[in-house]
Amino acid sequence: MSTAQPEHKPRVVTTRSVMNMKKTGERISVLTAYDFLVARYLDQVGIDIILVGDSLGNVVQGHETTLPVTVDDMIYHAKAVKRAVKNALIVVDMPFMSYQNSLDEAVRNCGRVMKEVGVGAVKLEGGAFIADIVRHLVEIGIPVMGHLGLTPQAINKFGTYEVRATEKSEADRLLRDAKSLQDAGVFSIVLEKIPTKLAKRVTEALDVPTIGIGAGPHCNGQVLVVYDMLGLTEEFKPRFVRRYGELAGEMRKAFTRYIKDVKSGDFPTTKESY
Repeated sequence: MSTAQPEHKPRVVTTRSVMNMKKTGERISVLTAYDFLVARYLDQVGIDIILVGDSLGNVVQGHETTLPVTVDDMIYHAKAVKRAVKNALIVVDMPFMSYQNSLDEAVRNCGRVMKEVGVGAVKLEGGAFIADIVRHLVEIGIPVMGHLGLTPQAINKFGTYEVRATEKSEADRLLRDAKSLQDAGVFSIVLEKIPTKLAKRVTEALDVPTIGIGAGPHCNGQVLVVYDMLGLTEEFKPRFVRRYGELAGEMRKAFTRYIKDVKSGDFPTTKESY
């Protein structure tokens, strides 16, 4: 009789299963991806959610902020990610001024992302002032992830990337915003760079899961920019980023060896030629 174990099949993650993870106490793992290869590796190892973040404006395009990113940019990168993914839930950031102007514009742009790419959800930054937009998007079949705290698209309003909601008035407002988003139908909310105690308070007050980035250990899940946790963005070293690799140095070593071998004539050898 065969003793072979049945092959493990990774689960397909949906917005519903993400919400269920809060109920069962399972932590939610989230990382960003902007291309086919990274998305494939993330999916192969069982990441729950892949966020096609507008952070691509910083780490891929080289902008100082996320503001220049367009809907077409997001669709281009999301399509590359989608081709690689079989199991993870793909969420796409809606860029600056793609949904804030009007309900019609929000529906048109979010609808483009869902229809042209075929992802699982979109992510919108903002609190109670976008609740009506969120509610309508959810009603017509576009799942939404919220985003509160440090919202990079509002950097010109804040003027700094420092921790948000340290004062009681802003903390109370953030909690109200989170409840407004939940009432509007979001399936989860990212909490970025807020005090740990506030993140715990918000997480315990909500039925939907929270995804933290610089918000402490009490959130239901965590997200990092993949380039940050791999050590590719060497200059960016906030306390909330744990380095799981130091790939920048390894890449430079490989490039340097290649240049040396080409210059010396060591590459290619006869075994590497036809």
